[in-house]
Amino acid sequence: MGRYTSSSMETRSEKRAFLIGRFQPFHKGHLEIVKRILSENDSIIIGIGSAQYSHTVINPFTAGERHLMISRTLEKEHIYNYYLVPIEDVNANSLWVSHVEALTPKFDIVYTNNPLVRRLFMERRYEVRSLPMVNRKEWTGTKIREKMIAGQPWEEDVPDPVVEVIHEIDGISRIRQLSTTDEDITQ
Repeated sequence: MGRYTSSSMETRSEKRAFLIGRFQPFHKGHLEIVKRILSENDSIIIGIGSAQYSHTVINPFTAGERHLMISRTLEKEHIYNYYLVPIEDVNANSLWVSHVEALTPKFDIVYTNNPLVRRLFMERRYEVRSLPMVNRKEWTGTKIREKMIAGQPWEEDVPDPVVEVIHEIDGISRIRQLSTTDEDITQ
């Protein structure tokens, strides 16, 4: 905290964190992680990774759709101290951190469990912290997408605004269609 005197004014600078994920879709585990990061930092930059990919089984949602899922969820939770930045992949690991830095506001700390992301940011002298796993048995994008494809209940694994966005864009129909092959289509 800053200390104020009549001769000088010192203020604490804002501590900003960086988190990247594909968020395919944004689920309750992601929301818990964001809340935990914000309990230790003043604000968070959420990088929407692999922003150039959509309409595949592992990346069914566009960067814009994921942006909407996250922003609606955070606003419903009365969280406003965030930045959402779509980040396209760069197929050169040595350039990736510079790419992220060019797209985002300045940040002080990186949160990740991805070994490559951890290594790349550590080499650039960032403080990198691991994330606690939150209900990984159910809350993974892969498992949630598998439930969508199989017609199993998935809605309780994601925040309500995410359910709304997925229904608005007919996301279930999209992912089910993407999961078929040409052999599955009958004439």
